[in-house]
Amino acid sequence: MDHVLLFLAGVSLINALPHLVKGLCGEPFPTPFARPRGVGDSPPLTNFLWGFVNLALGIGLTLNRLPHVDRDVGLALLAAGGLTIGVYLALHFGKVRGARH
Repeated sequence: MDHVLLFLAGVSLINALPHLVKGLCGEPFPTPFARPRGVGDSPPLTNFLWGFVNLALGIGLTLNRLPHVDRDVGLALLAAGGLTIGVYLALHFGKVRGARH
């Protein structure tokens, strides 16, 4: 279970980045709360708060689970989770943003 949670921590940490950046820059960006979900834009405050929740969750999971597994394996799982969601989101939002132009 620790392995799955560390993978999800990597997902949360990487997912936090675009939401925090867009929120702090005052720009709208898709969130799970937008209509249509994940395609429509949410306001900057929603993005910042969603990014902050993802960041807190990712840090919490990492600090709580990393000591229970081999450090190298744990870091590899964090990286794998981040890489997986990063590739998925880059492809997804590339299509979403491309369709708008």
